[in-house]
Amino acid sequence: QVQLVESGGGLVQPGGSLRLSCAASGSISSINVMDWYRQTPGKARELVASITTGGNTDYADSVKGRFTISRDNTKNTVYLQMDSLKPEDRAVYYCHARRPFSGGYYSHWGQGTQVTVSS
Repeated sequence: QVQLVESGGGLVQPGGSLRLSCAASGSISSINVMDWYRQTPGKARELVASITTGGNTDYADSVKGRFTISRDNTKNTVYLQMDSLKPEDRAVYYCHARRPFSGGYYSHWGQGTQVTVSS
C-alpha cells in the first residue's frame, strides 16, 4: 500500500503563490508516476501536472507556465509550486500515485488540500 499526505493549501490573493507538498510512504519503490489533480464542486477531477521517476513532466494547458511540479526522492515528496494564481485555480488539490502491474496500475490518492484564490 501507499500513503499520500498533502499539505500547503490555503487562502491566497490573485497573483500570489502557494507550494503544495505530497509526502509518500509505504510501498513507494514501485511508484512510477506521481500527479496532482484538482476538483471543484460539480466537476470531474482534473489532471493538473505529472512527473515520472525520471523527472519528465507534463502539465494541463490551463497551468502551463504558472505551475511547476518537482520531486525530492530523498524525502519521498512531490511538490506543486503554483505561481500567478487565478480565482479559477480554486479547488481541492489531490496527490496521486501510480504503481504499475502487468496490464495496468494501482491508483493511490491523498486526502486533498483546499486552495482558495480570492481577494
